[in-house]
Amino acid sequence: MPRTPENLPRHELIGLRVEIEEHPDSNKVGISGEVLDETRDMLRIEDKWVEKEGTTFVFELGEEKIRIKGDIIKKRPEDRVKMSIPDKWEQV
Repeated sequence: MPRTPENLPRHELIGLRVEIEEHPDSNKVGISGEVLDETRDMLRIEDKWVEKEGTTFVFELGEEKIRIKGDIIKKRPEDRVKMSIPDKWEQV
């Protein structure tokens, strides 16, 4: 199944470009780059680890940008593929 804006939270995020739009620590806002690794609670963006909880991510999917709240994707990658897809993200 190809990655689309509608099913992105259920897919592999490693390899996608992403930018931090909102984060409880203002020093992390604006961090951007390629997702290199992922755990249940964190994404590794280039050389920085960023918590999913409380963070708003903007992922690039081709020419489209998709805003996703980190709380939605705060699961192990292998568990996310089984989750139902919420209506809590949007294309930007």
